Amino acid sequence: MIFGIYYIRNRERMAMIERGMDPRSYKAQPAPYQNLKWGLLLIGAGLGLFLAYLLDRTVFANTENNNEAIYFGLIAIFGGLGLVLSYRIEKKELYDNDHKKDN
Repeated sequence: MIFGIYYIRNRERMAMIERGMDPRSYKAQPAPYQNLKWGLLLIGAGLGLFLAYLLDRTVFANTENNNEAIYFGLIAIFGGLGLVLSYRIEKKELYDNDHKKDN
């Protein structure tokens, strides 16, 4: 696997050089909304975990079965909702910035 990573990285660099691009200039491109995305993902996962805990202790308290599926399902659902919210905020922000430039 390590060999594969280095092989692909080397091929990518060689393709950039063939096109006249400098691979060092593309090393670290800024990701302006990365912190927002991670923050909303973790908040969503935390809310999902908390809601699963509440449901497990109240609604499903009398069942003898372990309810692990609730935890995994709600963490995934709320984490996904956090990512969708992040996408919507990014899209709205980029849309607003493009329209401000036009005016």
